[in-house]
Amino acid sequence: MNIHKNTITLSMSTLNCKGKILDLTVPQVMGIINITPDSFFEGYLDQSNDQIIGLARNMLFQGAAILDIGGQSTRPGSTRISASEEISRVIPVIKSLHQHFPDAILSIDTYYSEVAKMAVEAGASVINDISSGEFDNTMIELVSKLNVPYICMHIQGTPETMQNDPDYIDVIKEILEFFIKKVSDCKKAGIKDIVIDPGFGFGKTIKHNFQLLKDLNIFNVLDCPILVGLSRKGMIYKSIGASPSDALNGTTVVNTLALHNGASILRVHDVKEAVESIKLYELYKNAAL
Repeated sequence: MNIHKNTITLSMSTLNCKGKILDLTVPQVMGIINITPDSFFEGYLDQSNDQIIGLARNMLFQGAAILDIGGQSTRPGSTRISASEEISRVIPVIKSLHQHFPDAILSIDTYYSEVAKMAVEAGASVINDISSGEFDNTMIELVSKLNVPYICMHIQGTPETMQNDPDYIDVIKEILEFFIKKVSDCKKAGIKDIVIDPGFGFGKTIKHNFQLLKDLNIFNVLDCPILVGLSRKGMIYKSIGASPSDALNGTTVVNTLALHNGASILRVHDVKEAVESIKLYELYKNAAL
């Protein structure tokens, strides 16, 4: 799909983030900023405002195109917090980041429409919803009204229960069918920019995750950018007998495989390494025969 430079009509390779056009012709990196005391990967937790600003500055300097701010852990077995508690965690951070880095694209990681609305008002320009509107039935309508990109993720169950016994007859077929309906619902609601995230680790076994990674390019039929969140997850560190803190090398490997299979956005804790992976992969892909 082509885009004319004198318009803001978007294609699969661009996102309109409140007037800031993000070009996905080359894959981009989303840096994770968790404002929560119970994330699965320690080291990015419970930070002061100065630490958060420093982390954000470093990620942007290293090449992050988006900063994803989340105030609620969605690790397996995590306990849900209220929208009001999530608001108290993320809104001051988004306001501060927007003030310090007005040109940065900020994403709010939430499944509460109330949080999403306040976050966009505070300076966010992307909504990243692990439930694709399934946990809050007013979310899709709100996203349409706010006119911002919407990241739809697949999850089986809830964070509290999703890893109890993930089960699919055909994991690729079922997730593809989920997205066919979800993308259709989003378009009918008037959402212009839809990104899909297959939800690695969200109600999937390690085998399911590797099947998704191997067949990721199948989801290109949806004509939506694909985001992958593989950073330091269990499919990596459990497979190599390590811990999340020792899973950077493994993350780089699976991120590179995801790029090869069509990923447009890498959601990561470690921006520098992800940016380097993209640079090297692009050189490999475009090498003259």
